[in-house]
Amino acid sequence: MSEWTIGVIGGSGLYAIDGLEDAQSIRVDSPFGEASDDLVIGTLHGHRFVFLPRHGKGHRISPTDVNARANIDVLKRAGCTDVLAISAIGSLREDLPPGSFVIADQFIDRTVNRIKSFFGTGMVAHVSMADPVCPRLSAMAAAAAEAAGAPVHRGGTYLAMEGPQFSSRAESHMYRAWGCDVIGMTAMPEAKLAREAELPYALIGMVTDYDCWREGEAHVEVEAVIAQMQANATLARATLLQLAASLPSTRSASPIDTCLDFALITAPEARDPALLAKLEAVAGRVLG
Repeated sequence: MSEWTIGVIGGSGLYAIDGLEDAQSIRVDSPFGEASDDLVIGTLHGHRFVFLPRHGKGHRISPTDVNARANIDVLKRAGCTDVLAISAIGSLREDLPPGSFVIADQFIDRTVNRIKSFFGTGMVAHVSMADPVCPRLSAMAAAAAEAAGAPVHRGGTYLAMEGPQFSSRAESHMYRAWGCDVIGMTAMPEAKLAREAELPYALIGMVTDYDCWREGEAHVEVEAVIAQMQANATLARATLLQLAASLPSTRSASPIDTCLDFALITAPEARDPALLAKLEAVAGRVLG
């Protein structure tokens, strides 16, 4: 049994947490480069929260340029036990209108320009992504969003595209044919890296628009997206307060906490010491 430390990765429109007590901003260094911003650490309802704006203050970092490895690494170094990601998304379904909150439980990764693993030559590991989110944290996030008054859809497949451009109509129709429910630009490789770092991960997707698959409707414009993001962000901040209030006083272990136990494949004598040093925070528990 141990205490919760919830890492919150704030997406488009969410750049701070309301009501964070004893808050302090700290810079955490990572061997994987610069994180998106300083970490803001404080407490909500007696639980420790660590906040990181995914795109940096002022939304200065493009989706492709977000250093997801550094972001997950610094959250791990800050003692996070779980990670809740909050992201702006487009809807690929008529029954998920703007303003909906979708608790994603599956992902399709269509990104092409991002480093997707902490591991590599000199220390190879293969984690399972069959079930890419933590069911416990996802359920708590869904309940908190509902308590905050958000229209919540539990479950959904998130198509992660490279961006920064929005989809073509042909792409949008293709993703719908694949069975995708929502589309965004940042959940991958973030969710993969959280799993490699043994951090249970959940994602609240906040719908801002219908992408561009609806015939006869105007294409996506940033101005309309920003207006919906602002409304969504108000509910997102209320959701975090509800989540903090509902967390159990102690945190029971998750199977994800030890998912690297069966993931390492490189023989000890063949491991690269330089890479092992970089992996100290995310995999030190199993690397000795």
